[in-house]
Amino acid sequence: MKILMIGGSGSGKSELAEDMALKIKKNTVYYVACMLPYGAEGKRRVERHRKLREGKGFITVEQYRDADKINVGDTVILECASNLLANEMFGDMPKNGEYVFRCIDNIKAENIIVVSNNIFDDGILYDSSTMRYMEELALLNSKLAEWADEVYEAVCGISVRIR
Repeated sequence: MKILMIGGSGSGKSELAEDMALKIKKNTVYYVACMLPYGAEGKRRVERHRKLREGKGFITVEQYRDADKINVGDTVILECASNLLANEMFGDMPKNGEYVFRCIDNIKAENIIVVSNNIFDDGILYDSSTMRYMEELALLNSKLAEWADEVYEAVCGISVRIR
């Protein structure tokens, strides 16, 4: 099964994705962590997510780029597509959302839950590189929504089924 869980910052999307994974797994959930922890805030967020996962039996795999190298067989949570895209776009060999989508599509797992961010609601015009990132993320999220068997939006800690 392929699931997309999308939501804004602090919407509860990660915890909702974790709960879904625990319900659909056969044996093991692999938590693919994609966020490179830049600065104190990044480290704080990574540590917060680690604490939220404690005791759930997940195996954490840190994969900041080239997610198609994941081959685990059971259930994967990819946290998150927006971080993976940023790592690929702003790395030494820049890649786009199409590349990230192909990598996600090539992950070898029975179940995959992809978490992604909705960052499009503030109406602010940013610098050109940020706007380009936002365009690529919008395209990536659209492709993931088409690809997924089920799509959910996290709103105030509640998962709302879109499809």
